[in-house]
Amino acid sequence: METLKNATKMAADPLHPYYPLGVEVVGYLANDWNVPQMLAIFFGGCAVIFYTTYLVVKRVHPHLPRGELYAVMWFVLRYFALNYKHMAGYQDLFGQLWKEYAMSDSRYLTQNAFVLCMETVTAALWGPLSFVVAAMITVQHPLRHPLQALVSIGQIYGDILYYATSMFDHYILDVTYSRPEAYYFWGYYFFMNFIWIVIPGWLLYNSITETAKAFEIAGKVNKSKKSI
Repeated sequence: METLKNATKMAADPLHPYYPLGVEVVGYLANDWNVPQMLAIFFGGCAVIFYTTYLVVKRVHPHLPRGELYAVMWFVLRYFALNYKHMAGYQDLFGQLWKEYAMSDSRYLTQNAFVLCMETVTAALWGPLSFVVAAMITVQHPLRHPLQALVSIGQIYGDILYYATSMFDHYILDVTYSRPEAYYFWGYYFFMNFIWIVIPGWLLYNSITETAKAFEIAGKVNKSKKSI
């Protein structure tokens, strides 16, 4: 009877706001800042990053096309995922943003195996390579498009698996990681992650078309040499 009372009390007054109810979130501390405050600081930081990137790129390559400049900024903004075990207790900007996003997917705070592996690959591979690609775009390095295609495929593949594993658990195992409010699912979970398919998809298409053009030109050069 006492166990039942405790379980009922926990359901009525949960230790944290994440779903599924009762999931363990180690060291959870509630955020100190509200969402508008966090977004204002975050976008302010992004503006500084973009402006600094713009100044560096224009100094190195003053006539870089606008589309290329946007691609550089995208790759510079790639993120690193570190210290996943302790994010629930972090009260700095990124810790609180992480906890806010986890309202749409609590796997980011529960040491979920898939999310851990995915973010480890991001931190160790896609993150650093993104900065390499950004530098290669700036200096017009010939390896730019092969690496851009590689990173973009990695981002798209990871995002598809991210959606698929969550939907499998939801529809097959009846486990929901998002809070019931619609804006958490459609705004945070769906829209914010869909960006990581759309932009890498455009960059992948760009690399494929540029690579095809390069092979076409090389083929014409080889034919002209043979005809001489």
